[in-house]
Amino acid sequence: MKPLFRLPYLRESALTICLSLVLSLPHPFTQRALAQQHVALVEGVDSIGITVSDMDRAVAFYSKVLTFEKVSDTEVAGEDYEHLEGVFGLRMRVVRMRLGSEFIELTEYLAPKGRPIPVDSRSNDRWFQHVAVIVSDMDKAYAWLRQNHVEHASSGPQRLPDWNRNAAGISAFYFKDPDGHPVEILQFPPDKGQEKWHRPTDKLFLGIDHTAIVVWDTDASIQFYRDLLGMHLAGESENYGTEQEHLNNVFGARLRITAIRGESGPGIELLEYLAPRDGRPFPPDERASDVVHRQTVLLTQGAESAALQLHAGRANFVSSGVVANHTGQLGFSKAFLVRDPDGHVVEVEEK
Repeated sequence: MKPLFRLPYLRESALTICLSLVLSLPHPFTQRALAQQHVALVEGVDSIGITVSDMDRAVAFYSKVLTFEKVSDTEVAGEDYEHLEGVFGLRMRVVRMRLGSEFIELTEYLAPKGRPIPVDSRSNDRWFQHVAVIVSDMDKAYAWLRQNHVEHASSGPQRLPDWNRNAAGISAFYFKDPDGHPVEILQFPPDKGQEKWHRPTDKLFLGIDHTAIVVWDTDASIQFYRDLLGMHLAGESENYGTEQEHLNNVFGARLRITAIRGESGPGIELLEYLAPRDGRPFPPDERASDVVHRQTVLLTQGAESAALQLHAGRANFVSSGVVANHTGQLGFSKAFLVRDPDGHVVEVEEK
């Protein structure tokens, strides 16, 4: 049996030769070459992937409570997906769901089963990641969630104060899905958010504005998402006070918040807790089959080129290389998984 991480796909392509040449060059040369790269490696966010323990329960929650629509329901297994996810002997059921023009991908590992989310997870732990669902009416949305008995993560909806110029008037509430994954509902005031969130509608849940991740060092994350992947900064804010504390359910919370976007899809929001600094690091042995796992799917025109530059940038790969999707399932031709500086997984995918 072939070992899982022997790089079978890279080794049989010209990419391996190029990669060996680049990595053999002096480090300053590599960094200068990356700095001169003006074409973004990724175009934007395709979807947010979420590992779940019970697919039928998860689909019922996201469709009946949050009004997502099922787009596809696929079961896959085999070496392609083992090399992609870094999990041997897997069998996955993957359901793609849409809300507005944004997507999530729910994955249940039929084999092997992973670990549940730690029951003592907090909003400042670095494995924290949520999707932010935009609502047209916060009061009605909160009443609907209460009617459906969701588990609170915030004490209730919070309106961020007027003194905070960059966040003033935003209303938000954190709750949990059936597996314990945090979800946010958010309503923008008229002077904030994308234009599409303010169009007249009779819908309550509109779409996904961003996925938020907790980071230890914002500057290191910016270097990864902006300088290496080619996304751009879209906004910054420093949030603190009783409203923020009760939103995150973290006493004394003071956050540096940085919004990053590609040319399409939801944004990625970096949450650095300036206080308290006691959030726990990402589990070093986390795997895609663990229910704590989420992955942000980024689109690229060239997976091999993106992998080459991420290797040169010393990124930590989950996949054994660029994986060609020989089965033709799940809607991509080539892809790989890599971790950001804090351990959050991104899937770089070529359609």
